Amino acid sequence: MENKRTYTALIAFLAAAIVLVVSACGGGGGNGAEGSAPESDMTVAVSDVDGVGDVLVDSDGAALYASDQEVNGTVLCVDACESIWVPLTVDGQPTGGDGLTSSLGVAMRPDGSRQVTFDGRLLYSFAEDSDGAVSGNGFSDAFGEQQFTWHVATPTGISTTDANSDSSPTTGPYEGGYGN
Repeated sequence: MENKRTYTALIAFLAAAIVLVVSACGGGGGNGAEGSAPESDMTVAVSDVDGVGDVLVDSDGAALYASDQEVNGTVLCVDACESIWVPLTVDGQPTGGDGLTSSLGVAMRPDGSRQVTFDGRLLYSFAEDSDGAVSGNGFSDAFGEQQFTWHVATPTGISTTDANSDSSPTTGPYEGGYGN
């Protein structure tokens, strides 16, 4: 009889522990991105960056860029390029914060993931950016035979200037590609 009580108490204790763990983890939705969003759970938001002005950022606050060579959802940044220019992807539909004047959409990547677009342009974050900086605006690089020129996304479209918030060069030391 004592073993049965001990067993019942143990099961009750484990069930209570599981309930606590599950409730602590939360069950909220989200957009699949890690980190806290600048505006609730928005996929894309607007942030003021010193020296640049208003730019689009992801849910981690990283500036978003588009390649001049990728138009109409044509994906050219693959393989090694993706390790430096990280595609902004979502499982569902992307959401945008206040101040966006163009629409968000998605394009299918070769691996089947859904990449966020802004006014039809594919969005990426730059692995070399840190602490909310914009250091990839006007940056030129190449991966294999594919040349790229990158510009930061703004609430009204993709930038046409090369202004960065820091003094990084606009042509990287990675001509010929990162990691090739």
